[in-house]
Amino acid sequence: MFRNKAKWIIAGIVIAIPVVAVGWWLASPLFLNATVDESFPLSSGATVPEGMTRAEVEQAMSAMAKVKQETDEDMPAGADASAQVKSGSFRDADSFHKGSGRATIYRLPDGSHVLRLEDFQVTNGPDLHVYLSAHPNPASSEEIKQGSYVDLGSLKGNIGNQNYVIPADVDVSAMQSVIIYCQPFHVIFSVASLQ
Repeated sequence: MFRNKAKWIIAGIVIAIPVVAVGWWLASPLFLNATVDESFPLSSGATVPEGMTRAEVEQAMSAMAKVKQETDEDMPAGADASAQVKSGSFRDADSFHKGSGRATIYRLPDGSHVLRLEDFQVTNGPDLHVYLSAHPNPASSEEIKQGSYVDLGSLKGNIGNQNYVIPADVDVSAMQSVIIYCQPFHVIFSVASLQ
């Protein structure tokens, strides 16, 4: 009888460990926040000199951006600054899944595009991803999948400023919303319609 009881206890522990692990993976984001504070990518169009890393170039450009020196020269021909292409504000998906902040698509001097989330905050959840969608205001995963959409990858943090590179083959003009999407449960956490 003692052996049967021991077997049941061992079986219970073996079953409980993965159940607790999956439960923690699913529930812990509701109690934990991940804050990100990335700078706007100043070096995105820069050529990285030999012997330097992109992080060192970013640091040098960031330091030079703080230097104040007045001049009265015209902008050289062909010099192209980053330009805002589309922008929108995040809204709550429902009474539980809340989001706020701003989503902006920028065209960088090299012609590439980046999505920037600023003053961003969203309810945390398991395996959240950032989607660009052709649907202007999706309310369900079915609406997202009706049109074209692109997954820009995992959300870096549920709070803060962050950047996402948009692949070169994406038609930015066709994208009408940014979606924070929970992949395991196919739930929209927040949407920003782009104008």
